[in-house]
Amino acid sequence: MNGTEIEYDNIKHLLAKQRGNVEIENFTFLQTLAYINKHGCCWRGLPTNFGNWDTVYQRFRRWTKKGVFKRIEEYLMTQAVKHKRTATRDR
Repeated sequence: MNGTEIEYDNIKHLLAKQRGNVEIENFTFLQTLAYINKHGCCWRGLPTNFGNWDTVYQRFRRWTKKGVFKRIEEYLMTQAVKHKRTATRDR
């Protein structure tokens, strides 16, 4: 398991449940968002190996409306604070 998969395992319980005939798995979707962030491409400029750009965009929109990214952010901030407290205590 690589670092990205470990990070995914840490947050997958926060993600929207996949249902029906899903074209893109959540892990691949998050990798796609990382690609967009890193390379600064527009939705329509997304390479086809990530899936249909509109499918990716629509999921991004749904997750944003449902607060999925906010939940992930809050969870990761909580984990960082816990880790910092533990590290400070162990000194």
